[in-house]
Amino acid sequence: MASTRLYSKGRILGHKRGKRNSRPNQSLVAIEGVDTKEAARSYLGKRIAYVYKAKREINGSRVRVIWGRVTRPHGNSGVVKGKFRVNLPAKTFGASVRVMLYPSTI
Repeated sequence: MASTRLYSKGRILGHKRGKRNSRPNQSLVAIEGVDTKEAARSYLGKRIAYVYKAKREINGSRVRVIWGRVTRPHGNSGVVKGKFRVNLPAKTFGASVRVMLYPSTI
């Protein structure tokens, strides 16, 4: 039986920023296979999960998740802006995220 993935892969590019100021409450995420602004619009409202492993166990698991949500497209190349419940630390730049295919409107 083949498994079905309920998420698209993505990569954290960094915080939204200007020339001098960084805005750590907004992160830029590149979604695999999305390369236009119109394609990025279909991901608006979808949930983003940054999954990582910690050193200390809590409830028998070392796996932790920081949840966020896609808020809007960023630029013309399919990058989206995400807002996470806790600001992502800078060491996550370049890390993988899961862009969930829910909540869905179809």
